[in-house]
Amino acid sequence: MYYIEKMNTDPVYLSKKGLLKLEQELKQLKTVDRPEIIAEIKRTMELGDLSENAEYHAAKEAQTHIERKIAELEDKLSRAREIDTDKIPSDKAYIFAKVLVKDLKRDDEIEYQLVPPDEADVDNDMISVKSPVGAALLGKEVGDTIEIKVPAGILQYEIMKISRDE
Repeated sequence: MYYIEKMNTDPVYLSKKGLLKLEQELKQLKTVDRPEIIAEIKRTMELGDLSENAEYHAAKEAQTHIERKIAELEDKLSRAREIDTDKIPSDKAYIFAKVLVKDLKRDDEIEYQLVPPDEADVDNDMISVKSPVGAALLGKEVGDTIEIKVPAGILQYEIMKISRDE
């Protein structure tokens, strides 16, 4: 019996910036990283017995990682759909909106940008629309109060402002 992996055909929604980032990463892997690792494999093969050559095995492992990443990026790019942010209403918290919320328990403000899962960057407050906070904010408007169950407990936010960059 053969295991056949189901092909993912779901679209990957990205901003123009997110799409460019993936294209640049793929170009880097194909034109710089891949040739470097091939040269490293060739160099380590010349060191002798491959069965005891740790450098060779590390280079081959790195090559496997690079090839897997290339395949993953090519797949994502083949399914990528650029979202035209100009057509998204700005009166509610939709994808690519910046949402300023007030934490009602700590009495401080946080600004999140709602992004597709592939563009999430928590360190820069860009949260996935599929995360608990992102999903709870979707479709809400200024003045709405929401409660969000997260692993650390329950967050209580009031939406103060909604804006867009692009």
